[in-house]
Amino acid sequence: MLDDRRLIGRLKQGDREVLRQVYVTYKDTLLTLAYALLHDMNAAEDILHDVFVSFAGNVEGFKVRSGLRQYLTTAVVNRVRDRFRRQNTHRVDPGAGQGSAPMAASAERAAVLSEETQRLTGALARLPLEQREVITLRLKAGMKFREVAEIQKTSIATVQGRYRYAVGKLQALLGGECEE
Repeated sequence: MLDDRRLIGRLKQGDREVLRQVYVTYKDTLLTLAYALLHDMNAAEDILHDVFVSFAGNVEGFKVRSGLRQYLTTAVVNRVRDRFRRQNTHRVDPGAGQGSAPMAASAERAAVLSEETQRLTGALARLPLEQREVITLRLKAGMKFREVAEIQKTSIATVQGRYRYAVGKLQALLGGECEE
């Protein structure tokens, strides 16, 4: 947190190298998070771009409360929610954005990974948005339940319940192949 305060202080003084440093540090995690929630790489990249443009434009009034990682993660989640609200849906198209299949050493391994990824993506897409967020923030972003609760503006018990329900639904959808 202290490092975040120093970085923000340097940004407020006009040090644009710090903005690049923050972007390089967090872009992969945030892009992975946005993609996991949207299942559309183009939309995820748009969200990431919007978050950093907004962050750079509002740095003068920015106050570090819980750290840059959590602030930027919350911004990504909020942009995803806004996107769903505009589309008036909380479901995603599991086939969207499938152009970037995992690279593997062999064609057989790539096919297996692609099939597993599609099954998991399809199962995640069938979860309610709140449960999909909890799973993604917990497993992809590595956040603690407390941090997820702050982002979702709910209690830790509610987040833990959503996580349990989501894991149970994923297990049922994937035929019991999913482990906690």
